[in-house]
Amino acid sequence: MEVVASIMKDYIIELLKDGKRIDGRGLEDYRELEVKTNVIEKAEGSAWVKLGNTQVMVGIKADVGEPFPDLPNMGVMTTNVELVPLASPTFEPGPPDERSIELARVVDRGIRESQAIDLEKLVIVPGKLVRIIFIDVHVLDHDGNLVDAAGIGAMAALLSTKLPKIEYNEETGELVKLDEYEPLPVRKIPIPVSFAKIRDNLLVDPNLEEEHVMDGKITITTDENGYISAVQKSEGGSFKLEELMYAIDIASKRAGEIRKVVLDSLNKE
Repeated sequence: MEVVASIMKDYIIELLKDGKRIDGRGLEDYRELEVKTNVIEKAEGSAWVKLGNTQVMVGIKADVGEPFPDLPNMGVMTTNVELVPLASPTFEPGPPDERSIELARVVDRGIRESQAIDLEKLVIVPGKLVRIIFIDVHVLDHDGNLVDAAGIGAMAALLSTKLPKIEYNEETGELVKLDEYEPLPVRKIPIPVSFAKIRDNLLVDPNLEEEHVMDGKITITTDENGYISAVQKSEGGSFKLEELMYAIDIASKRAGEIRKVVLDSLNKE
């Protein structure tokens, strides 16, 4: 395997000298992106994303529970990622491993730090009862750049989410679910865009072969106003200031294009 990886790396580097990539894309080009929403009937919101040959499914479930003690006037959001063994020979059944935990954290941070969801509107009884939003990401096929696929899927699913209205009886302490629904209070659409660094080249949306030989990776999450909500560096390596500034500029541009695909998928429903 090491010999194969070495040969592949040499081939990829030779292509990069001419500004080419192994799948024919330019360095700044994203793979073909497909997004479909409301694909899981029993979920409050859901989305399927296909990025190149990478596929993820995201489901949103809502429950009612207690808020965090230090955040009594805010709802709760939690993100979980499952790496389905059929998606890759490197995925194994069992409890979440480091990869799924890191992936969940990066997706969660991009949404949370941008304040994409108005968590204050998820409060039912301050300090006692709030809505809890569960974001469950299932990786179905791994061909590189899981962070972007999962982040895009999470936002598409959140935007499609409809919550049953709830009435609280103060005298009895009972909750009654009404037969009416309201959208999840989503106020921003943060989108992650990832780059692989191979030698002195930054490649947008790396596929699996490029990830196998990259020297470093960085993900930049921006909202529709261009504000950065999260930056995640992984896989070692280092990035110069000019490389980081270049990545921020490209990330913002690509995020705008991706955001349009997500919104178009919602309009088709």
